[in-house]
This record gives sequence, C-alpha cells and structure tokens, in this order.
Amino acid sequence: MENKKVSTVKTFFDGPTSTFTHVVFEKVGSHCAIIDSVLNYDPKSGRTSTESADEVIEFIQQQKLQVDWILETHAHADHLSAGPYIKKHLGGKLAIGKHIQEVQTVFKSIFHLEDTFKTDGSQFDFLIEADEELPLGNLKIKCLFVPGHTPACVAYAIEDAIFIGDTMFMPDVGTARCDFPGGNAKVLYQSAKRILSFPNETKLYMCHDYPPNEREAAYITTVLDERQHNIHIHDGVSEEDFVRMRMARDVTLEMPALILPAVQINIRAGEFPPKEANGVSYLKIPLNYL
Repeated sequence: MENKKVSTVKTFFDGPTSTFTHVVFEKVGSHCAIIDSVLNYDPKSGRTSTESADEVIEFIQQQKLQVDWILETHAHADHLSAGPYIKKHLGGKLAIGKHIQEVQTVFKSIFHLEDTFKTDGSQFDFLIEADEELPLGNLKIKCLFVPGHTPACVAYAIEDAIFIGDTMFMPDVGTARCDFPGGNAKVLYQSAKRILSFPNETKLYMCHDYPPNEREAAYITTVLDERQHNIHIHDGVSEEDFVRMRMARDVTLEMPALILPAVQINIRAGEFPPKEANGVSYLKIPLNYL
C-alpha cells in the first residue's frame, strides 16, 4: 500500500478580518499552494495595503518555495484577496471553483457593474471542476465542491488535511451563514456532511475563527472533533433541524463589515475596478438594497 504523504502547513492570521491564510508545501525548496490570501483594507479611508501578503511572501522566499497555486475557497465577503499582488511577486496560477460564474452573474446585477465585466470566470487563471485533482510537486490537491455558504465554495483536500473555507468553523462556533445570494442551508448541510465523511483523524483547517471570549483564535481541528462537538452539525443533528436552526440564526446576523468592497474586488480575482477618466478606481455602495 502506498504511504500517504504528509503536507507541511504554515498559517498566517489577519486579526482585523479574523482570516487565516495557509501556505501548504512538502519541504524547504518544494512546490507550494497559498490558500485564501488577504489584502489589507481600511474602510475609513478606502486605502489598501499589503502587510499581510508581504508576510506570506517573505516566508515563501525564505523557504525557497515555488508557488504553483494561489487558491480561493470562494469569493469572500469579509476580506479582500491579495491574489494578484502575490502572483506579481511569486508567480503561480489564481484558481477558484467554476461556479464563481454564478456569483459573478448575481453580483454584476447587484452592483450594476460595467457592461464589459465578464461573468465567465475569465478573470481567474484556472476554474476548478468538481473533484478535480491539481498537482503540487509530490503532493496532490483534491478539490471538493462544498456549496451552501455560496454556490462557488470549494474545499481543498491535500494529503492528510482539508482546507474547508467557510463551510464550517471551530466546533464551538458552528457553521457558515447561508443568507447571501445563492446560499442554501440544505446544501450546506450536505456539504458539511461530505467533509465529515472523511476519516476521523483528518485535520481540518479553518479560513476564519470568531472565538468565544474565553479562548484565543484557533485554526485547526479534526473530523472527529467536529462530529462530536460542533454546536450546529454534530452527529445526530438532522438536515431538517439544521436548516431550521440556520435559517432562524441567519436572519439575526448583520452583514459582514467588508462585504461591499470585498465582493466587488474578489469576483474580479482580486483586481480593482477599471480606473475612471481621472485615473482612480471606485467601488459602489447600493443603497437600501441588501
């Protein structure tokens, strides 16, 4: 029987957005993938900066890693992607699930974007098919479609670990909301159960953590921990009960603080909107719509 390889993971935390960025590789000098990068954004001034991405870049350069993939688990609503900035400095292909096309179509209408904005996903270098495998040196990445939070959510199974995006959180936090356009609580239940069907010892890496006051932010758990202790979807919770809970909870939640800038940038694969005649890029805020 072939021995299962073990990936090495270096995780970075962006405090203002509670986001974890993961660099996955085999060893010093090997190929790597970057999952869910962060471009810093100040909502008061509208200015962006690159402190979080620069920390990732510095580590990759120190470890002499070759970037093959810059992966997004979905078009995030809580932080801006630094994908293009990292690609400019390190190379690699920007990739996301193929159903980003659905998300682009919905939000092109919501933000009344320019006619030339394409909804075919062509802003990304690579659109991922369900269960597609991507090479990563001696490792491999299996791409799992896990919609529900958004139609385009993908989890990345890399050897002994799964990077699950916003599908689930740490056991004491629960699961992702499903009230964004294209979200579906029934579908999220099925996606979470797919992840929880992996062996109990499988490590699950978070994209975010919103911890209770008594603990620090954490980014790793296991299938067994989630099955036993996840407050929303532990073993024994039925699909009907989950959907009822999720729908009741979602109507009480505020919109993420950065949803308006984040989605506009992230459906463009992290690029800014086209500059206008004065040389400045602008974001839109739809009034009394969301």
